[in-house]
Parts: sequence; structure tokens; C-alpha cells
Amino acid sequence: MEPQQQAEAVFDGSYKAISSYVDILATKGIEWGLMGPRETDRLWDRHILNSAALADLIPEGSTLVDVGSGAGLPGIPLAILRPDLEVTLLEPLLRRHSFLKETVAELGLGDRVRVMRGRAEDCDETFDVVTCRAVANVSKLLGWCTPLFYPDGRLIALKGESVGQEIEDASRLLERSHLVPELFQVRAHPESEITQALVIKRER
Repeated sequence: MEPQQQAEAVFDGSYKAISSYVDILATKGIEWGLMGPRETDRLWDRHILNSAALADLIPEGSTLVDVGSGAGLPGIPLAILRPDLEVTLLEPLLRRHSFLKETVAELGLGDRVRVMRGRAEDCDETFDVVTCRAVANVSKLLGWCTPLFYPDGRLIALKGESVGQEIEDASRLLERSHLVPELFQVRAHPESEITQALVIKRER
């Protein structure tokens, strides 16, 4: 099954919305320099299904902030797939912030997706879940994102092959901060590529 067909099965009744978002990424996303031209052929698997794979790690009815949201990944696919979530897209750069505002409006998501301009370390709000993708290594993420989630909340970071070394490098900081990392290998669809998701929670 092709990635687009996998996404159609995963998003089901929300497929039209996610398809519109992919069209935006493939046009305006490239024009605005948020996506590389070579990414066009990989949007469904590398970006959409990769983001959707996090859905089962997020409790129902959560408030979620997507740090360094960029083009809206993983925040927008999660908002489309999970209408029970209240999503905030946090992005410090003006160009990306403007893109997100226009995209959320175009997709009609304004009732449950908010776009904020700012850095994680300057945000004074607290959420159930913090997500991030390709933002920084684990040690930096802890400093920026730990203050953003509630005591019983979690940080969910999409990570690549170096995640094991990153966790090891951050081990003292994790222990000192009473944080527990757990690595999940998840798929949005049984035929999708594996997504590595690092979940960090506070010790109970």
C-alpha cells in the first residue's frame, strides 16, 4: 500500500483536510522555503505518517504545544487526526509563524489550533503534552521543554538514529531532574515506516 493510501486509511473522515495540508506544503511550503523541493515525493511518509504515528502516545483531551513547529509538523497532522486535542503551534520565526497562521485559517482549524510566536524558554503556559521534531538534542530539549508540561504531563520528541547516544549524553541531567525517558517505535499504519518517539515523564 502506498503512503498516500495508508494516510487515507489512518485519517479516514479527515483525509480531505490532511490532503489539503499536503497540497499547501507542496506549494506554499516550498515557495516560502519551509520545505525542500526534494521533499515533495516524501510528504506522505516522511512528514504526515511520521507525525500521525505519535497519536497513540497522547492521552485523550490533552492540551498540546508543538515547539518549534516550523511548517506545522507534527502539530497540524495531530490536530486533524485528533479533534479532541487543543493544539498550540509555537514558532519563534516570523516567516514560519505567518505561514502557520495562514495554513490554520485555510484548513479551518482556528477553533482548536492556536498559533503563537515565541521561543519555548519564553513561554509561560503549561500543557499536558509537549511535542517537537528536529528541534535540538535531548539535553537542550530538557532545558527548553520541561517547564512547559504539567507534573503528570510528558514530552514527546520525534527522533532519529542518534537518539540512544543523546539519551546517554543527557543521563545525568535526566537523573538530576527526576525525569524518565522511554523510547517507542510506533507506526501510523501497519505498513508505514517505523517512527522513533522519545517520551519523557517526571518520576512518580
